[in-house]
Amino acid sequence: MGFIKRYSIVCLCCLSFGFVSHAQSNRITGQFYNVKFPVFVKQAESTTNYHFYYDEAALDSLTINLQLTNETLPGALKKIFYNTDFRYPIDELNHVFITKNKSLQTTLGANFFNPAKDTLPVESEALQMEVLKKEKTRTAFTENRLFEIGTKVSSKKGNAILTGFVKDIKNGEALPGASLYIDSVFTGIVTDQFGYYSVTIKTGIHTLEVNSLGMKDALRHLIVYNDGKLNIDMKDEIPRLKNVIVTAEKRSNIRSTQMGIDRLSVSTIKDVPVVFGEADILRVVLTLPGVTSVGEASTGFNVRGGSADQNLILFDGATVYNPSHLLGFFSAFNPDVVKGVELYKSVIPVKYGGRLSSVLDVDIKDGNDKKISGSGGIGLLTSRVTLEGPLKKNKTSFILGARTTYSNWILKAIPNSAYNNSRASFYDANIHISHTINSKNNLYLTGYLSNDNFRFDLDTTYKYGNANAIIKWKHIFNNKFYGLISAGLDHYQYNVSSNSNSVNSYQLAYDINQTNFRADFNYRINNKQFFNFGVSSIYYKLHPGSFLPRGNQSLVKKDVLQPEQGLENAAYAGYEYTVSSNLSLNAGLRYSMFNYLGPHNTYNYVAGLPKETATITDTVSNGPGKFIKTYQGPEYRISLRYVLGGDASVKIGYNTLRQYIHQLSNTITISPTDIWKLSDTYIKPETGQQYSIGFYKNFNSNNIETSLEFYYKDLNNMIDYKSGASVLLNRHIETDIINSRGKAYGAEFLIKKLSGKLNGWLSYTYSRTLIKSADSLAGETINKGAYYPTSYDKPNNVNFISNYKFSHRLSVSVNLVYSTGRPITLPIAVFYSNGAQRLVYSDRNAYRIPDYFRTDVSVNLDGNHKLKQTFHNSWSFGIYNLTARKNVYSAFFVSENGAVKGYQLSIFGTAIPFISYNFRF
Repeated sequence: MGFIKRYSIVCLCCLSFGFVSHAQSNRITGQFYNVKFPVFVKQAESTTNYHFYYDEAALDSLTINLQLTNETLPGALKKIFYNTDFRYPIDELNHVFITKNKSLQTTLGANFFNPAKDTLPVESEALQMEVLKKEKTRTAFTENRLFEIGTKVSSKKGNAILTGFVKDIKNGEALPGASLYIDSVFTGIVTDQFGYYSVTIKTGIHTLEVNSLGMKDALRHLIVYNDGKLNIDMKDEIPRLKNVIVTAEKRSNIRSTQMGIDRLSVSTIKDVPVVFGEADILRVVLTLPGVTSVGEASTGFNVRGGSADQNLILFDGATVYNPSHLLGFFSAFNPDVVKGVELYKSVIPVKYGGRLSSVLDVDIKDGNDKKISGSGGIGLLTSRVTLEGPLKKNKTSFILGARTTYSNWILKAIPNSAYNNSRASFYDANIHISHTINSKNNLYLTGYLSNDNFRFDLDTTYKYGNANAIIKWKHIFNNKFYGLISAGLDHYQYNVSSNSNSVNSYQLAYDINQTNFRADFNYRINNKQFFNFGVSSIYYKLHPGSFLPRGNQSLVKKDVLQPEQGLENAAYAGYEYTVSSNLSLNAGLRYSMFNYLGPHNTYNYVAGLPKETATITDTVSNGPGKFIKTYQGPEYRISLRYVLGGDASVKIGYNTLRQYIHQLSNTITISPTDIWKLSDTYIKPETGQQYSIGFYKNFNSNNIETSLEFYYKDLNNMIDYKSGASVLLNRHIETDIINSRGKAYGAEFLIKKLSGKLNGWLSYTYSRTLIKSADSLAGETINKGAYYPTSYDKPNNVNFISNYKFSHRLSVSVNLVYSTGRPITLPIAVFYSNGAQRLVYSDRNAYRIPDYFRTDVSVNLDGNHKLKQTFHNSWSFGIYNLTARKNVYSAFFVSENGAVKGYQLSIFGTAIPFISYNFRF
């Protein structure tokens, strides 16, 4: 079988060159009596430019008895193999292939290099097969060609290092996460975020296979002499709908040491129906196991029992503090500029830090470096457009995207006069430039800008927005070692103003600014050992709030809080070791330090008494640059993976994290007026540790993935609030905060099918998050010091996402969502004191709002699929909340005629139809 496999590869290689028997100037002279064939080969290779490929087992018994004088190699081989079944074709590069009982074709078809153009639409199964046949012919030369790695003159025995980039041939986009196989064996190597790979390979003949989800498998035949480079271009997969497309890349969930990670492609995101019809990254993230939200109108999300501020949201490496538009109805990411999304929620990679629960990494496209192209969409409330292309072909590319809304028409249609005078608008813009300096240096520049403007009934106006800029430099030191150095600026601000009454007109403002620098280095020792290390630094400057009069007639008193500064530094090192084909280890250590900096005034309180304004003893003035308070400590990351056969594995993990910046909010959902607060003398860093274990198994030839994960988290220094706490413009915020302890635990189940006519996933999460007071100086004990559920504790969550493709043009998507209602605190009794009515409230979060259930459906209709068509279009239409269920967002109580009455508020209390038109060119 080894002989057949080896010579099948040889035959394919022969086709790519066309064999002829050359009369070479290389001559052989010598006496060969009782010489074995391998000895003759060794002598011939040492004195000529020929190189032999053959099965030693088939020829080691062949004895040569010849005297050769200035003989050509073909002439010599003719004499050696006279009257035998052996053949000896020789290609133009002096490669000699010895075969037995095999006749090799030495010419290519007449139309091999110029296949007929295909302009037929791909509609039927027969036409799909025709396209696949033509595609096979079109790529046969590349698939069958023998690639030489290194030079024969400096060839060596042993190992060589093969490096390169894996990209989409259509637009030059890097393909991260592509898996590499050598001779059908998984190497454990996947491409990084830039599509770069480095693999150790033995010298000699090999077959390299590359798999990437949604792309046609790439096959390369190699002859490796020594270290070298090979860039690989991959093509889109054109699947047959009646067949299941199975790729080896789908085994990555079994073989990877990483657990608690979810990856979403843009095509998957666009298949999920969402409100108002526009593809929404964060809404799709909410369908993943372990991810929940407190409300329908919030893009803040909670991961494995963490609060919304415990998620680090990165857009191409830039920190985004508010990822929402229109007070939470839309996410702030344009789907047309996004390459992919990764959510880390278990053992977070050691290079990340600063948050307790998760990292959401949104990767931006590099832009088409082949030609100008674009895409866009028009919906009922929003429109978007994206343009990309080369500034210099194959060297510098750009992508530019923008979105805006025209939602005022729907506000005007509201019959209630208290709302139809409201106005809402937003926009966001993205630019990314990728430049290749040379084979070892690349530059990347990303800019992001978003802005929201919402006015409520001609009264209060809310404005908020993000501004981010980041530059990256990637340098390849050698085939094993490369680094990525980046620097950036991140800004978030909001502004609330009112002009309804000139005497009371005001403007409330807040902003946060951070300057960051990081250097990340990756060193691959070999295919079994990988080492990464780096440093990072973030300088924070916050303006916690200013309350200013607006206009000359305003009598509002000016109130400006003093700014805050902080410096967060970290260094890390990680190591991944493949002990055997079954066992792998990933370990890391991160050490972080935070300094709370002056200038800033701090307060001293009476020792042993609760922190209240009445117990302040004095004010301490700290000068510029002074280290007011320093926190530091190690963070550990470790995970183990053991493969149980080829289609199942078990993983365990442990990690610790530290968070030095906190979001302060006494509302249930994220709002534009929430503020961020640095750790200081009294507000300590939040810390946590997580234990997790998972079982992963694939079925149906790796077409169906399943996973079951369990986790437990200890959380310290969580922030909770005293009853009636105020967070806006609070100069003594520590007097309203309770340092608390928490614990979270749960189980997550996922079954996923991402190929075939029917695809999608089903996830179920059982999750609990409990908290209790742990501050002896708080002056208030919540629920008598016992554990109680957080406001985002939702034990049961079920998400079912399904997409059925009737044809390449028509598909239907369904989204089913169920979750337990979130906890609330209710009034349970009424009493009178001094003639006034008073309410008695239950223990905090002792009750729950009704459970949540929603069904969405959409129909996606593509235009035709002509391969050479310039302009493509599609339609998406459907219904959000198909059953018109009035899901409760919150409950509130008012006093009416001496009685307290309760009401429930629904955000979307009816079915909402939507339609959108999308195009690309």
